[in-house]
Amino acid sequence: MARAFLLVLDSFGVGGAVDAIRYGDDGSNTLGHIAEFCAAGAADRPGLRSGPVDLPNMSSLGLVHISRQATGEFPLGMRIPSRIFGLYGSASEVSNGKDTPSGHWEIAGTPVSFDWGYFPNEGDAFSPELVEAICRDGNIPGILGNCHASGTDVIAKLGAEHIKTGKPICYTSSDSVFQIAAHERYFGLERLIELCKAVRVLLDPLNIGRVIARPFVGETAATFQRTGNRRDFSVLPPEPTLLDRLVAAGRNVHAIGKIGDIYAHQGVSRVIKANGNEALMQATLKTIDEAEDGDLVFTNFVDFDMLYGHRRDVAGYAAALEAFDLQLPEIHRKMRPGDIAVITADHGCDPTWRGTDHTRERVPIMVFGPGIRSRSIGIRSTFADIGESVAAHLGIEPGKYGRSFM
Repeated sequence: MARAFLLVLDSFGVGGAVDAIRYGDDGSNTLGHIAEFCAAGAADRPGLRSGPVDLPNMSSLGLVHISRQATGEFPLGMRIPSRIFGLYGSASEVSNGKDTPSGHWEIAGTPVSFDWGYFPNEGDAFSPELVEAICRDGNIPGILGNCHASGTDVIAKLGAEHIKTGKPICYTSSDSVFQIAAHERYFGLERLIELCKAVRVLLDPLNIGRVIARPFVGETAATFQRTGNRRDFSVLPPEPTLLDRLVAAGRNVHAIGKIGDIYAHQGVSRVIKANGNEALMQATLKTIDEAEDGDLVFTNFVDFDMLYGHRRDVAGYAAALEAFDLQLPEIHRKMRPGDIAVITADHGCDPTWRGTDHTRERVPIMVFGPGIRSRSIGIRSTFADIGESVAAHLGIEPGKYGRSFM
């Protein structure tokens, strides 16, 4: 029996979404614009990287051809390989959002057909009634922020006041999300987690997708830094996902990084926490060694989105892609006959785009492993085809929303 390794490069879109205009994202292209900036020398950073973006391993898995499928153009400056190994294509999202839960749930065979609740763009993000309930149920003296904001910016702006007053920093974005930042020492990590749990209950009637705990440390605006103790409190997926089906069939699902939180710990056999792409890769390699026949190893590489996409850091994003690409042969060396690895993404977050939010894009699909022959799988009509392909490979019953390309 085979194993499957599902690697989500959080926010690594390839452009071309036919409905991007609905989301204000027409023309966004995470890969394409990173490549364009790098080719022009606009993403050179001494000591970090320079020149055109160089992703030889992913390119040999079809990445530049995926870009041409999705958008009609090869990414500027990237080398075109003479040969492609494995299956390659892209997928369009059918879920109504461009957020992390929607993308991941659809990857796992369960698209989101309902509309999430969102907070207003103008004025206070949270109503006086909601703030009052949060203060009451969370036993806090008040909140700071109450706005749409970048997490790092709002912590720099309000962190000192938070330490002085004991009021947590509450903010949102264009996603269906309520984020709470608090100092690990002065407010307390466990207290922050308990506050998020209380807020999660209050937001269920509003259909808000996630409550996120954003702990930070430091003493001044110049030294405040978010830690790896982030926790996401998500609503349950609307229907059983690939993960649920695997566990029901007696398989193990190894959830690395924030995967467990994204699926509200449903269909998860084992949670492996790691902070940052390098630690996530090392945890993935170790888990591949430990995984048994029929298991799924599922990792979200969060830095692409959290550190570079949202912060509009083109050079950092390019360097992170190049570092990930260099480590792909380590995964290949650990694969057994019959194993497959799938590289994909959950949405875009074009670091050249206006604002700091996710972008509606197609996502890449690269599948490799011993015995996988090269062919294009074209542009898939839903991310759910990814989950159904993993299901088919692992020999469990198909779901109802996607179609396997295996």
